[in-house]
Amino acid sequence: MSNGRALIVVDVQKDFCEGGSLAVTGGGNVALAIKEFIAENEGRWDHVVATRDYHIDPGSHFSENPDFVDSWPPHCVVGTEGAQFHPNFDPRVASAIFDKGAYEAAYSGFEGHSGEEELASWLRGNGINTVEVVGLATDHCVRATAVDAAREGFTTSVLLNLTAGVNPDTIASALAQMRHEGVELQGEPVGA
Repeated sequence: MSNGRALIVVDVQKDFCEGGSLAVTGGGNVALAIKEFIAENEGRWDHVVATRDYHIDPGSHFSENPDFVDSWPPHCVVGTEGAQFHPNFDPRVASAIFDKGAYEAAYSGFEGHSGEEELASWLRGNGINTVEVVGLATDHCVRATAVDAAREGFTTSVLLNLTAGVNPDTIASALAQMRHEGVELQGEPVGA
């Protein structure tokens, strides 16, 4: 049985930080805190991986009149500034980057691919059985990624002080769902 550990950095992209089309308050600070945390904890993980929203034409996920539940303003479109990682986060620390949502909504990093390989397969192939999840946003893509990690059989924790959420109500429901799925929650999210 492998014992590997990985850090999953979820969607720390310009469009999800201040000034972006779907900004999360505190997103830029979270990006910087993640960068510093990685630098201060060298050797804590066997691998760091990153996910990114990378939309080409995700259909009804984009809307001119979004409901902010199932539809959103256009964001993280391939080839745009907003799809790039926030400058406070250096993606060169990542062993692999998993793009998700080219033609669909895709909230979970486990819907992402790095080349031909999906995240769960990549983690297992690299001997990982424990993951820590950080990034944006607590109540959407962090929640979906952590829940899928636990469902895939990984021992999963979310470092909430390295996340930022959109709305106190959806953060509360996300925390309850993650706890229900067996995800260990540490700290408090920015924006809670």
